[in-house]
Amino acid sequence: MSAEHVVALVVAVVLAAYLLASLLAPERFE
Repeated sequence: MSAEHVVALVVAVVLAAYLLASLLAPERFE
């Protein structure tokens, strides 16, 4: 994998984790 793919994958995972956390515990993100 190239560096661009690694960066894109990391960004996607971080965004997915943030969205999942905001759905599970929205009071933390107000």
